Amino acid sequence: MPATTRPATTRPARGLAALTAGLALTAGLTLTACGTTTTAAPDATAPPCRTATLTWTLSLLDGGRRGDARSGARLTAVNKGSGACVFAGYPRLELHNGKADGIEGAGSGRPAPVALPGHAAVTVDLRYTRRGTPGADTWCVRQHEAAVTAPHDTRGTVVPVTDAHGRAAVLDACGETIAMTAPRRTGAGS
Repeated sequence: MPATTRPATTRPARGLAALTAGLALTAGLTLTACGTTTTAAPDATAPPCRTATLTWTLSLLDGGRRGDARSGARLTAVNKGSGACVFAGYPRLELHNGKADGIEGAGSGRPAPVALPGHAAVTVDLRYTRRGTPGADTWCVRQHEAAVTAPHDTRGTVVPVTDAHGRAAVLDACGETIAMTAPRRTGAGS
């Protein structure tokens, strides 16, 4: 009786699937062990977050390190709906003095998408050089509001600047850009 043979591709395909699943599990455990705030990969069926479906705040942070020429602020967006959306990239941030001077937010690299369930928040920290700081550029913008747009959206909104206590404030920044950290999920909004 002749021996039957199986195609050589059967076992490697199963082995590759098992290896891929194992690597995904290991990566998930590694991310959890490192204390990241992302709890799950974004749902491929969730739509992108849109500017109008988010409640935006821009708050100046108190203080800063002594001798530090850089100041901080925090841009937060809360998903207003009950359904999830995906915040994939840096938001657009612009501060303008009329039609003349302007400063834009700029992030580094390509941040990982953030799954944003209903009523959850995503935060981007901002660093900028204050006017009057030794060595500050002469290109400065002093503004009580900023224009923001969600990643991959074309319609923006205007967000008032507040201090750390929620009172109206002014962001006074110099240079061509405001540095942005990668967006991160920060839990339920207020």
